[in-house]
Amino acid sequence: MPLVRISIRTGETDIYKQALATGVYEALREAFKIPEKDNFVLIHEHDAATFIYDPSYLDIARDDRLVIVQITANNTRTVEQKQALYKAIADNLESGAGVEPRNVLINLIDVPKENWSFGDGVAQYA
Repeated sequence: MPLVRISIRTGETDIYKQALATGVYEALREAFKIPEKDNFVLIHEHDAATFIYDPSYLDIARDDRLVIVQITANNTRTVEQKQALYKAIADNLESGAGVEPRNVLINLIDVPKENWSFGDGVAQYA
């Protein structure tokens, strides 16, 4: 079960936010083969004072259309699967929401399977 957090600047439409969520979910389905309905996304909106980034870190030109995607997922994927995920997210956000790939920052957090409870106070994967 990936848990997705997407951070953006305030002022975007609901359609745009839905396109972001859908693009990430479809990339996870493709690259990580997550099951259908395994879709948990939180979108966080920030004003200029709380959305701080370097506009040129690693010589990548970013601007206020930056989308930061943080995914917490089981630590069962290969480097190749992770690379495929990053590419699929960037491609999907470009085609679905008009986000330039230079403005897509992704952070993947790998956790052991027993670190999840899907409800009822039970570690279903433990």
